Amino acid sequence: MVFLGITGSLSTGKTSVSLFFKELGAKVLDADKIAHDQMKKGGACYDQIIKKFGKDILDGDKINRKKLADIVFNDKVKLNKLVDIVHPVVKLAIGQEIRRYSNSKKEHLVVVDVPLLFESNLHRYVDWIIVVKATRQQQIERAVEKFKISRQQAISRIKMQMPLREKIRLADIIIDNSRSLIETKKQVKEIWQKIYLKKKK
Repeated sequence: MVFLGITGSLSTGKTSVSLFFKELGAKVLDADKIAHDQMKKGGACYDQIIKKFGKDILDGDKINRKKLADIVFNDKVKLNKLVDIVHPVVKLAIGQEIRRYSNSKKEHLVVVDVPLLFESNLHRYVDWIIVVKATRQQQIERAVEKFKISRQQAISRIKMQMPLREKIRLADIIIDNSRSLIETKKQVKEIWQKIYLKKKK
């Protein structure tokens, strides 16, 4: 079993890289998906988030993630409060999945896709740490398009995260997603062959 931890910064391309690994046959543990599921009504985080941030973030009985993001990404204290609610739940779920795969008799490459990989200490449970990088300008442009936010909001969100240069310093492998997706996919395939296929032989 091989566990890959994938992280980066806002809109550097973590999701694309994870999907490329999935296309090759990897199993993907997606922290964002787990968080979103647990923020739905009945999820472990739903009631706590409403209690902390109020009913104004609701559309009917559904948490509007954009409204919530507008609140927390303008206030570091509130962002930390949200992280304190969501991350223990996500960390527990990912830990359980890692143990399940570890106990499996089947051989897999498991991608652990976590934006806050270092901050949550989940990097301790993976064999390789991959950091996906892009230029600051690309991050801003991609975030503006993807999240429908202003340029200044994108910059603010980037600044609230652990600096990308620090993550790069802690990485085992760096994927450069500043060029075409074809180039990114090529890098993913090379990593797959190097750390998984060769191990299986």
